[in-house]
Amino acid sequence: MPPITPSTLISARVAGLMYLGVIGLGLFGEMFVRGSLLITGDGDATASNILGSQLLWRVGISTDLLMHVLDVPLIIFFYLLLKPVDQNLALLATVFNIVQTCVLGINKLALLAVLFLLNSPALSAMQVDSSAFALLAINLHSHGFGIGLIFFGFTCLVRGYLILRSGYVPRILGTLLLLAGVSYLVNTFALLLHPPLASLLFPVILLPALVAELALTLWLLTTNESVLQQRLAPQL
Repeated sequence: MPPITPSTLISARVAGLMYLGVIGLGLFGEMFVRGSLLITGDGDATASNILGSQLLWRVGISTDLLMHVLDVPLIIFFYLLLKPVDQNLALLATVFNIVQTCVLGINKLALLAVLFLLNSPALSAMQVDSSAFALLAINLHSHGFGIGLIFFGFTCLVRGYLILRSGYVPRILGTLLLLAGVSYLVNTFALLLHPPLASLLFPVILLPALVAELALTLWLLTTNESVLQQRLAPQL
């Protein structure tokens, strides 16, 4: 039987394109959609922006969910890629990644709740300030996103360690992933424990994560697949 390698399930090129899609969709939803509509500390202005751009808000939710769909085959790919190094640790990283994806997927309900609250006839009839509730839902989404990134931070730490040990993935990528894991964890725990500190650190604290994921994506898009397969085969 021929050795089972990541190449037999999904090519490194396709995985790289998927990873690029994940990064692009994530930046689109966070920066282009929510970054353009949310006004920090001003619930009324934020509500007005969202009500005036409801389709854009829904597109942002949809692209976020598509990003999480792309996560699924990538999770499988990275498990197969790193399984030869240490199957148990590769499985641990996989479980962390699955939990992260589930948390972030469910967290999108908070963004849908924003629309439900702002368009609620019942709240309008009771003359309730729906923008305040919408702002609460937005804050819940931000914290839910941070909670999901705790699990991805540990995913990066485990994968970074496995890459350092692998011998067939450049060690620099392992080092960058370790730094990414630390940055994700620092960002989230700062948000939970001392929000003013998180505001000072963001977005600079996440730059190592962006660099690491872009570098890993570039490697997947440019690495010689046949060489990767040859290096993996003896370890299976």
